Amino acid sequence: MSSNVVVTGGAGFLGSNLCQKLLDEGSNVICIDNFYTGRESNISNLLDNDRFELINHDIRDEIELDSSLKIDEIYNLACPASPPHYQQDPVYTFETSVLGVRNVLQLARKTSAKVLHASTSEIYGDPLVHPQPESYWGNVNPMGIRSCYDEGKRAAETMIFDYSQQYGVAAKLVRIFNTYGPKMRSDDGRVVSNFIVQALKGEDITVYGDGKQTRSFCYVDDLIDGIISVMNAGKVATPYNLGNPNEFTMIELAEKVLQLTSSNSKLVMKPLPKDDPKQRQPAIEKIKNELSWSPKVQLEDGLRMAISYFATEIS
Repeated sequence: MSSNVVVTGGAGFLGSNLCQKLLDEGSNVICIDNFYTGRESNISNLLDNDRFELINHDIRDEIELDSSLKIDEIYNLACPASPPHYQQDPVYTFETSVLGVRNVLQLARKTSAKVLHASTSEIYGDPLVHPQPESYWGNVNPMGIRSCYDEGKRAAETMIFDYSQQYGVAAKLVRIFNTYGPKMRSDDGRVVSNFIVQALKGEDITVYGDGKQTRSFCYVDDLIDGIISVMNAGKVATPYNLGNPNEFTMIELAEKVLQLTSSNSKLVMKPLPKDDPKQRQPAIEKIKNELSWSPKVQLEDGLRMAISYFATEIS
C-alpha cells in the first residue's frame, strides 16, 4: 500500500525535488506551499499526477487535512532559505520556522505521522570549530541581519526535541549545508546560482570579502537521498549533518564556473556582508556510519548539470 506523505514547502527548490522523488518511489504526496519563495513552475509537471495534491497554505496557520486520511510521513521544508529572501521579511521568516514547525508537529501528533524537519548549517553561525560536528553548539549572533533564520531554525530544533520527549512524536532532523541544482530560482541569491547566472549573462561575478571564505556544496540529488535516508532509518530528535564535505573557497568556485561556462565575466570584490560565516564544512561521519549515506556527485559534475538548468531557466 502506498504511503501518504506531506511535504511543506513542496513547491520550493528542495521541496519540489523531494516531491518528484517520493512520487517516483510510489508515495501519494500532499504538497503544502504558499508560494512565498516556491514556484508553481517547479511542480507543474506533477499537477496531473493522480497521486499528487497541491494545497496553498501558510504553515504559520494550523494545518487541517481530511481527518479520514492516514498521514504516514511529514517533511517540513517550508521556510525562505537564502539571505535575500529570508531578510526581506525577518518576522515572517522567524514565525515560519517557529510557528510552522509547531503546526507541523501538532499535525504529526494528531495523525501519529513521522516527521523530518529541515534544519540548516546556519545554526552553527560563524563557527569556531572546523569542520562542524553535530555536537557543536555554534557561534550565532542572536541580534543580526541573519538572526531571523539562524535563531528561528535553532528554536525549531528545540521544539523538535521537546515534542519528541514530551509527546512521543517521531521527529527527526537534518542540518542541511549548501545545496544547489535544478529548480533553484535564478534570483535565489546564494553563491552557486549567483555565479552561474552572472557568468551565463556575461556580467561581473560578485565575490564578497577576500574570496577565501569557504563553503561545501552538495548536489540536490544527493541531498534528497540523504533526507529520505534519515526519515527512513534516522534516530528521533538527533541531528544529522547533510552535505558534501569537500571544501572550496569562493574564488575556486568562481574559477570553476568561469571555466565550465566559457564566460568572459570578471571577478569583482565587494565587502563581506555582516555575520557572513568565514568557513563552512560538514562533518558527516555520523550519517555515513549510521545510515551509510555519503554524497556521490562531485562539484564539477554537479556544476555542469546546474549550468545546463540555469541556461534554460534564464533563456
